[in-house]
Amino acid sequence: MKKTLCILILLGMCLSFSACAAEPELPQEGKPVIVTTLFPAYDFARQIAGERATVILLVPPGAEAHSFEPTAKDMIRIQESTLFFCNGGESEAWVEELLEDQQIETLRMLDCVDALEEETKEGMQAVPEHEHEEHDHEHEHEEHDHEHEHEEHEEEGPEYDEHVWTSPVNAEKICIALCDRLCELDPEGADYYHANLQRYCAELEKLDAAFRETVEQGQRRTVVFADRFPVRYFVEEYGLDYFAAFPGCADDTEPSARTVAFLIDKVREEQIPVVFTIEFSNEKMADVICEDTGCGKLRFHSCHNVSAEDLENGVTYLELMWQNVAALKEALG
Repeated sequence: MKKTLCILILLGMCLSFSACAAEPELPQEGKPVIVTTLFPAYDFARQIAGERATVILLVPPGAEAHSFEPTAKDMIRIQESTLFFCNGGESEAWVEELLEDQQIETLRMLDCVDALEEETKEGMQAVPEHEHEEHDHEHEHEEHDHEHEHEEHEEEGPEYDEHVWTSPVNAEKICIALCDRLCELDPEGADYYHANLQRYCAELEKLDAAFRETVEQGQRRTVVFADRFPVRYFVEEYGLDYFAAFPGCADDTEPSARTVAFLIDKVREEQIPVVFTIEFSNEKMADVICEDTGCGKLRFHSCHNVSAEDLENGVTYLELMWQNVAALKEALG
């Protein structure tokens, strides 16, 4: 009996330890709790709040952030947080539903910068071609419904590109807004937050300077993304032109032959040495373009999300963006 009891106690201790190991971001008593949705917000909060706060990331590493839906546990974390630090926009429509009837201290990255409207550029495949055909057919028979939907869309206002953090200049604005909010919520930590902000902004400014120097010394001003294009704020900041297969928030669909042919023509016309893919891409389209044109292939990290391994190793926004500096040098060289 005693032996059995000891085994049961040891088993309970192991299970308890396992549960704790699976929850490395449990709030610590007395610390502010910052719940974030996307990796950029998570990393910015880590940099500014430092050890003074517990920072929680909701979107799992490697997951598709655009289709993320919070669990009941996530909802509780948000409700009990000191600050809910999200992105805002259509991809996080669930946030607005959550906040309708609840008073939750919230900061949206999209509200911290001058937002740009979504853009569909020449050659870009916004939706699969068969959907265009279906839409044209429906338009002929349901013109009234289409006009009604158009009126509703105008009332809702324009849709904005949500990937605001891809510009280091915007990242600095977001961090300043975060610091200000933390100082309001935790006045005793104001000096600590400001010191972290000053240090981090200096690093962001070095990164910004490196991108500007890379663009200034480049032989061209055009980049090609054989993928989705979630970095419009980046190219706008540094005066770059671009061509891409899909908009930033498009579903990961197969490109049409027309889209691939268009990008191949652009690579040849502009003598583009490198086409970009983004993180978690299957890279099939890039491989086709590279094989047809002889150009190279590199990753340009949007920092939207990271792998489980990178997260465990403590990868940062700055590390990923410095990798982008090196990739851009090759693409513009």
